Parts: sequence; structure tokens; C-alpha cells
Amino acid sequence: MPELPEVETVRAGLQRWVAGRTIAAVEVRHARSVRRHLAGGADLAARLAGATVRCASRRGKYLWLPLVDRPAASGGALIAHLGMSGQLLVEAPDAPDERHLHLRFAFADGGRELRFVDQRTFGGVLVDRLVPADDVPAGRPPERVPAQIAHIARDPLDPLFDDEQFVLRLRRRDTEVKRALLDQTLISGVGNIYADESLWRARLHGARRTATLSRPAARELLAQVRAVLGDALQAGGTSFDALYVNVNGESGYFDRSLAVYGREHRPCPRCGTPIRRAAFMNRSSFFCPQCQRPPRAR
Repeated sequence: MPELPEVETVRAGLQRWVAGRTIAAVEVRHARSVRRHLAGGADLAARLAGATVRCASRRGKYLWLPLVDRPAASGGALIAHLGMSGQLLVEAPDAPDERHLHLRFAFADGGRELRFVDQRTFGGVLVDRLVPADDVPAGRPPERVPAQIAHIARDPLDPLFDDEQFVLRLRRRDTEVKRALLDQTLISGVGNIYADESLWRARLHGARRTATLSRPAARELLAQVRAVLGDALQAGGTSFDALYVNVNGESGYFDRSLAVYGREHRPCPRCGTPIRRAAFMNRSSFFCPQCQRPPRAR
């Protein structure tokens, strides 16, 4: 599933090409792409027709387009779940249809249309209401997020992310540190790839208990998470195959900079020890056994 850098890359493209434009019509070509919109595809198309996209927004790995209300419309936001292979592409209206094209958004200006393409059909879209965010500091302008996303924590690239609150909540838990990094209610935007890369940079094993982290260690981990996400964002995300692309169909290249993820048996870039792989939550964890010493058994 795309993580923060990939979703932010897509968001930036949507902000450039879609924000401020009015949706003329929506063509639903595959029912699974709108299964999360419980009222069905016809209702989704009716809600969006005539609505204007205010901007492109993101929290962690979640992407949405706030809509400007029009008469007889509910407004709210269009949420996009990319799933494992979902792509939001901006194409000329006369461009050939993609093989796995599921949704087409035409705009009133007749310019480039937005297409949702999804080979594995795990992704999809829905329209949801906006609710006030409950984590806006006093004195800040109010912020509204989709109801389905309200429980998701801010990500470390968010200007309002509270570093000290994160360190406090992390150390109060008693769980594996990698499991904590993947908890989107604690810190959002971090998935399997960037968790492994951050832990390697911080010289922490993923099985280390969060309650054993000192404050300096927790702050260093957060700094490395932020650095990894920032570096990946600069590279346009990580693409292992053609399934992740930006709105122009271009792949990211952060995979060239990965230190441990997917590098089993290859030498650690820091010490030369062969990288190891371990099973973790139906996935794989990659780490250096020399730089990231496993914790002692409890």
C-alpha cells in the first residue's frame, strides 16, 4: 500500500491539476471502485456533478478532495483509497482508456480529466461529510477532516505534529517499536518500508519494547522517521513495479536509496553485515543484526 511520500506526491499533482475545477460528470465503470460509498455509484455521481474541488488534502496515507457546496448538494469531500494498486491519473479526454480504468471524472472546462485506475481493485472512492478536527491547538484556525479519517493521527511532516506528545505516548506503551510506528492512531503515514528504514537509521531493532526507550532515543527515532519520509518525498516515493505512479504516470525512485528493506543477504551499507529478514504481522521486516541488535528475550 502507498505510504505518506507516495500519497503526498499524488496529492501535489491533484492540487496542481484538479483544485479549483468543477466536476461535470462521473462515469463509474466498475462497481468495486465505489463499494465504500454505501449509497452506490449513481448516488456518488449525482453528489459530485456540479461540485467544485476546493483543494487536495492529506493526512498520513489518506487523501481527500474537499468540495465546495452547490445548491442541492451535500458538499463534504471525495475520499480516495489507493489500496495496493490504485492510481489517480490526469489524462487528456481523448487519451486511450487504461486497461483497468474504473472511474472517470470529467470537468466543466473540458480540459484534462481525472481517472481512477486499479489493477487489483482493492482501492476505491466515496463521498463523506467533513467534521471538525479535535487536535487543532488553541489559537489556530479550525480544520475539517472527513469523518472516516478523524481518528487518524497527524503525520510527522504536518506542521501541527506534536513531537513531545508523540514521545510521551510512545514511551507509555509497552509494545514492539515497529508495531507502534505502524499504528496510525499514534503516528500516521508510516508503513512497512519506511518503518524498517527509520529503525535502521536510528539503530533500533523493531522488536524493541517502546517502554524501554529513553526520551533521547524516542526523539532520535522520530527524527529519523521524519528524515526518511522527507528523503522519499524528494524522490517521488518508492516504486517496486509499475503499480505506483504519480498523476502523470511517472514512478518514484527512492527504492534506489533503501538501506535494508528488500535487501536480504546484501551487505549493510553501514557495517557490511548481511541484512536479515524476519516475519512480522504477515509481512517481512528487514534489519541489520549488527547495527540493530535484537532485544533480549523477556
